[in-house]
Amino acid sequence: SKAGSAKKITIKNFKSKPVLPDNYEKDAWKKLEDAVAAIHRSSFIRYSLEELYKAVENLCSHKIAKSLYCQLKDVCECHIRKQVHVFDDGVSGETFLRKLEEQWQDHCQQTVDLKLLYKVSHFQIMIRCIFLVLDRTYVLQNSMLPSIWDLGLDLFRENVLSRENVRERCISGLLSLIKRERSGDTIDRSLLRNLLSMLGDLHVSQKLYLLKSNIVQGKLMTCSESAYGHRIYHSMFEKRFLKETEESYSLEGSSKRSSMEVQDYLIHAEKRIAEERDLCLACMDNSTLKPLNLCLEEQLIAKHAEPLLSKGLSHLVVENRVKDLSRFYKLLSAVKDGTQAMCTHFNKHVKNVASLIVLDASNDHTMVQDLLDLKDKLSNIVQKCFCKDPKFVEALREALESSVNKRQNKPAELIGELETSMLILLFFIASKYVDQRMKSGNKEATEVELDQTLDRIMMLFRLIHGKDVFEAFYKKDLAKRLLVGKSASVDAEKSMLSKLKQECGGMFTGKLEGMFNDISHSKDLMAQYRQHVATKKESKTSSIDMNVNILTMGYWPTYPPMEIRLPPYLVKLQDGFKDFYLSKHSGRKLSFRATLGHCVLKSKFKNRDRFYDLLLINVFINTFLILYFLSFCDQRFVGNKELQVSQFQALVLLLYNEAQSYSYPQIKSSTQIEDAELKRTLQSLACGKARILTKSPKGKDVNDNDTFSLNTEFKHKLIRIKINQIQLKESVEENTDTTERVFQDRQYQIDAAIVRTMKTRKTLTHQLLLTELYEQLKFPLKATDIKKRIESLIERDYMERDKENTTQYHYMA
Repeated sequence: SKAGSAKKITIKNFKSKPVLPDNYEKDAWKKLEDAVAAIHRSSFIRYSLEELYKAVENLCSHKIAKSLYCQLKDVCECHIRKQVHVFDDGVSGETFLRKLEEQWQDHCQQTVDLKLLYKVSHFQIMIRCIFLVLDRTYVLQNSMLPSIWDLGLDLFRENVLSRENVRERCISGLLSLIKRERSGDTIDRSLLRNLLSMLGDLHVSQKLYLLKSNIVQGKLMTCSESAYGHRIYHSMFEKRFLKETEESYSLEGSSKRSSMEVQDYLIHAEKRIAEERDLCLACMDNSTLKPLNLCLEEQLIAKHAEPLLSKGLSHLVVENRVKDLSRFYKLLSAVKDGTQAMCTHFNKHVKNVASLIVLDASNDHTMVQDLLDLKDKLSNIVQKCFCKDPKFVEALREALESSVNKRQNKPAELIGELETSMLILLFFIASKYVDQRMKSGNKEATEVELDQTLDRIMMLFRLIHGKDVFEAFYKKDLAKRLLVGKSASVDAEKSMLSKLKQECGGMFTGKLEGMFNDISHSKDLMAQYRQHVATKKESKTSSIDMNVNILTMGYWPTYPPMEIRLPPYLVKLQDGFKDFYLSKHSGRKLSFRATLGHCVLKSKFKNRDRFYDLLLINVFINTFLILYFLSFCDQRFVGNKELQVSQFQALVLLLYNEAQSYSYPQIKSSTQIEDAELKRTLQSLACGKARILTKSPKGKDVNDNDTFSLNTEFKHKLIRIKINQIQLKESVEENTDTTERVFQDRQYQIDAAIVRTMKTRKTLTHQLLLTELYEQLKFPLKATDIKKRIESLIERDYMERDKENTTQYHYMA
């Protein structure tokens, strides 16, 4: 070419498309038809696969593919129709199913295409290999046509299962097999699986086809026929299967529930659901599993949930049947509102049980321990059986809170006592109401166990509305522990105090902390007093070691004063301490109490001369506790004895240094002890195990005309002997007084809250004022109580009612 001219690309020797011979289409189809027939007969194919493949390729390349596809469909359909007559013999049941399975197996061998992942026919594989070009070109280009694989399955469905007598016997036979399996018979699961798989395969083939198009033109398939594959499994089999399942388990559920215990029914229901799930996964389409589960859960669980809960939940909880409760919760979790219904019944059960404990006055001595045990048991059930479901956690809390506060103030009172008892249990302290149990439990207690015990008490304490009542009784028992020295662990006491402060704030524990501070300050004061006494030398008192606790009146419980007659040297010692204290704290007033006094009397029997030495005094101001060491001798007693006694017992025994016998009026006159206390004191000395005195006339009760003499025959194997005081249980009046003091304090708090609120807001309606008070005050309030306090404040001119609107109040400065 010339320079600069455009270059051209030429293709030489390009051959035109060859023309098929006149009879080629007819001859080629004859070969292909023979080959397809041979495949259907499973006989030898006369032609090579290459030759057949080439013939199909030639026909497709010359625009004969549509005719070829239709001819192939007709041949396959004709073959299938010839096989249908085998089902005309009228047999049914398992025999029919096996015949159907055989025909399906002949048509469809279990070969898996890894790409499409569903079963295809052996015939279709061979046919598809021959007609591969047709499948990859013409069919692929026409989305409305099923592939050759799907074509074979569609033809089987349309010509076999579309027949009413075949389809009905198939579905009925399958349902019969399932029914026999449910009855416990052994069936051929492979037969069930193969035929259900057949329905599933036909359903899948049609589903894939429907993804391409819902409309197929020509004689290949109509729109109504295109939906048939979907109906064959879901509408014809699955629908009937689920209906029969519903009917079967509806009857079975009702029958079993009425004849079985709840725990046995739950096991049965769980087993049935597992069996049906296993059968479905093994033999049915996976899409059936969800509606099957819903059906089973409805018939076996949901329909019977209410009677099952009413009949058996309480029993299972009482018996602590952890596995059965876990099974119950698991089954109800699968149904709508199942756990909510269970939660409601659980809440009701807890209220019933807890209310019985709280309202039974005969079990006051074990009420709190029973509540703690119940709380632990139910919390364990919520955690292990109900998977810590927040609904159940809240239901348990609400039920216990409601029950504990049904009996106004009693649980708060007893929790205060229990905390004392639990510390006693862990640290060798005698319990008020479960003494033997405490003695056996405290030896193995550890700090960890103690802390856990306190935490358990606090869990119950949080439920109490009347926390101020609890504080009053707790303070009373704490005072006894601190004053008598029965608290073996100060750390434990402070740990409980810390927990109370954390829960309720510093205002709640202010007085309790003040009690500990008083004890601590008293120790420092006594160190100074001992230095002061050491500088003095007095015959009677120089050998006496006196301990004094100075108690702030506002922090400690109020103990009734009792004027008793002390020996002169004790009066002198008491006055000496009083002068020492007032010299350091002018303007203060000391008030002595003797109701909790304790002493030790040391006796030596060497000759008939009697003498005594006062060695130790322990004094509490406001609660006056005296600890004596007294020595007196009498040759009629053999050996030395130390008598641990109360202050009142000591005052009585000291009289016998002067005479051998006293009448009751003489003892009362000499000691000035009140009648009730004196009779208890004499009863402990003359009627107890260690009888230091003898009573005339004999008897367990002390009367005004009795006479008491020193027991000259007294003997005891121990050197130190504790003479137990006859303890009076806390009277109803004492507990009532404590509660009334709490209520009186509540009135002051309500008044203060009303005045404080009105001073801030100036004007408020009655309802808004109530709302403010409910938020501020932590104890339970009644509208009537508030109304009384408002009227009282109006009378005292702290506030006034609006003249026009009587429901509105104004603050008066």
